Amino acid sequence: MPLSEPAAREALHNRQYDFRGFRREDGLWDIEGRIVDTKTYAFENRHRGRIEPGTPVHDMQVRLTLDDDFRIHDIEAVTDASPFAICPGAAPNYRKLIGVRIAPGWRDLLKRELGGTGGCTHITEMLMAIGTVAFQTIVPMRKRERPGAAGRRPPLLNSCHAFAEDGPVVKDLWPEHWKGGTDAAVSK
Repeated sequence: MPLSEPAAREALHNRQYDFRGFRREDGLWDIEGRIVDTKTYAFENRHRGRIEPGTPVHDMQVRLTLDDDFRIHDIEAVTDASPFAICPGAAPNYRKLIGVRIAPGWRDLLKRELGGTGGCTHITEMLMAIGTVAFQTIVPMRKRERPGAAGRRPPLLNSCHAFAEDGPVVKDLWPEHWKGGTDAAVSK
């Protein structure tokens, strides 16, 4: 169902996120993200001069290389466009994530280690979303290649509204983990 019809308005800002997951030949996984911000109008920037409509104000990319256990083997962050000349200097700080696992508490770890002056707001935002992209990339492939994980507690339990352990989706997908409760119809 689409959003309701908006009031008359003028487009001013566009933010595009693009996330992609890849399997590498060496058995590792690359998860990449990019953010691009543009304006629909020209404006002056103290560090870059005049920025024309459609020219990126922000253009940043990040690549995480992970193993099957979501441990970070490598990370690369780049800033190709930013409002300030100093912004690309934050990119090397993300290397401190090498060896860390994407796991519960990932967002808190990012805020603690790279929030504030420790990193770039936009790169850190991408990394928060990359945890989900990594999951969507790696887990289905592991399930396809290694069936037989039945009986184990699914890591998605209680991770969102749909996966509440007392809800209809869990009752349908993982009845052995269903805790009773809402017996509403499951939409498929």
